[in-house]
Amino acid sequence: METEKFDLIVIGGGPAGEKGAAQAAYFGKRVALVESASEPGGACTNTGTLPSKTLRETAVHLSGLSMRGLLNVNYDLNATVSASHLKTRKDMVVEAERRRIHNNISRHHIAYIQGFGRFADAHTLEVLDAKGSPARRLEAPFILIATGSTPHRPAEIPFDDVCVWDSDTVLNLKKVPASLTVIGAGVIGSEYASIFAALGCKVELVDGRDTLLPFLDKEIADVLTRELEKLGVRFHFKATVKSYTRRGDSVLAVLDGGETLETEALLFAAGRNGNTKGLGLDKIGVVPDKRGQIKVNEHYQTDAPHVYAAGDVIGFPALASTSMDQGRLAMCHAFQLTYLQRLAEHLPMGIYTIPEVSSVGETEESARKKGLDIEVGRARFSENARAQIMGDTGGVLKLVFDSQNLRVLGVHIVCERASDIITPGLFALRLETGIDFFIDTVFNFPTLCEAYKYAAYDGLGRLGARGRDTGKTLREKGGKPTAPAKPG
Repeated sequence: METEKFDLIVIGGGPAGEKGAAQAAYFGKRVALVESASEPGGACTNTGTLPSKTLRETAVHLSGLSMRGLLNVNYDLNATVSASHLKTRKDMVVEAERRRIHNNISRHHIAYIQGFGRFADAHTLEVLDAKGSPARRLEAPFILIATGSTPHRPAEIPFDDVCVWDSDTVLNLKKVPASLTVIGAGVIGSEYASIFAALGCKVELVDGRDTLLPFLDKEIADVLTRELEKLGVRFHFKATVKSYTRRGDSVLAVLDGGETLETEALLFAAGRNGNTKGLGLDKIGVVPDKRGQIKVNEHYQTDAPHVYAAGDVIGFPALASTSMDQGRLAMCHAFQLTYLQRLAEHLPMGIYTIPEVSSVGETEESARKKGLDIEVGRARFSENARAQIMGDTGGVLKLVFDSQNLRVLGVHIVCERASDIITPGLFALRLETGIDFFIDTVFNFPTLCEAYKYAAYDGLGRLGARGRDTGKTLREKGGKPTAPAKPG
C-alpha cells in the first residue's frame, strides 16, 4: 500500500482536531484529518455540547418558563411537549454545525479521510475502513490525537435496558418521561436534571458528594440548588445506588440508605472516558490512564514528543472552548509558530442548567484559602429590571475582589444568559482592572450586565462598613473621590 505523506495528521474531527488542523493548514502545512464517525464535530457537535444546549433552549421555550413572571398568562405546555418537539430543533442545529465544519475543512484544503486511524509506527497511521480493513497509510512528522471522550459506563449499570440512558443515548429518547432518576450531580447531570424538570418531569438527582458542583463558589452553588428545587428537582446527596431492578414500566434504584427511587427512566451521568482504545498507543510508547486519558506537558506533547494530544482525551477541563485553543497551541508549538504561546490564564466556565451558571477566576473560598485580603460584592437579579422583564429573578452576580486595590479576582453568576454576561468580568480579570471599572462604565438599561455596577457598589459599601477609606482607594486608582455605600 502506498504511503501518503503529510506535514500533520490529526486523529479526530471535534473542536480540538478541527482547530488544530485548520491552524496548521492556515500556515501552509499539508494536513490530513482522520475521522472515524460518520460526521465530524465529535461529541461537541453530535452528542454533547450543542445537542444538550439546544434541548435546553427548546425546553425553556416549550415549557413557558420565560413567561413564569407574568400574571394571568398560562403557558403550561408540558403536557403537549413530545420527544419530536425536542429533537427537531436539535437536529437542525447539529446539521448546520456539521456543514460549517465541512466548509472550514474544505476552505483550508485539509484532506478529510473517513475511517479509524491507528498507529502502525511512530510516524505512520493506518486508516481502517468500515469493515476494519486497512484502506490507507499516512505518514507525517507530527501527529495530533484529538479523539475526544465518551460517557463512562460502569459494568453494574444495566445500559441494555431501553429506559437506562447515558448522556449519548438520552438524545434518542422516544418520549419525555414523567419521572427520571439522574445519577451524578456534575455538570452533565445537573444540566439534564434541569431540562427534564422544566418539562414537568419529576427528577431525582443522586450524588455521593454533599453538595452540587463543589468546584463552584459555594454561594453560587447554593443559589443554583434552590433554583433547581423550584423547578422540582429532588436532591439525594451523600448517596449511592446499591442496585437497579425493573418493575413493569419503571426502573427501581435502591440507595445505600435504603430509599428506593421508582421512575420511568434513569440517566447515568457520572464521568467520561478518553477515546484511546484501539489507537495502537503502545507502538509509540504512550500509556493512557485508567480512564483512557493521555498525559501531556505544557505544550500538549505526549511522552512521544512529536505526538500531541488535545481536547477531552487529555481530561480536565474538557470544555469545547479550551479544546479549540489547545489544538491551536499544540500546532503552534509543533511548527514553531510564535504568535500563540499559551492558553489564557483565565478560563470561563459555562454550565447550561436552568438558570445558567458561569464562573471565572477565584471563588470566595479559594481566595480565602490562599490568604488573600478580599471582599465580595453582590447584585441580585430580583432588583434588576431586565431580569424582571424576563421573569428570571432568582439569580445573583457576585464579584470577588482585592480589598486593598479593588482588583477583580473572580466573577460568578447565576441567571439566564450567564455564559454571555460573564464576558465583561472576564475582560476585567484579563486587564487586571478594579471594580471601579464597572462603576465608571455606563451600561445599557435595562440589561443584565448593569448588575456589574451594582455588585461593585455593594462591594465598596462592604469595604466602608469595615472601616476602609474607599474614597482614598479610588483616588489612588485615579477614580472618583467618593463612592456611596448604597447608590440609587
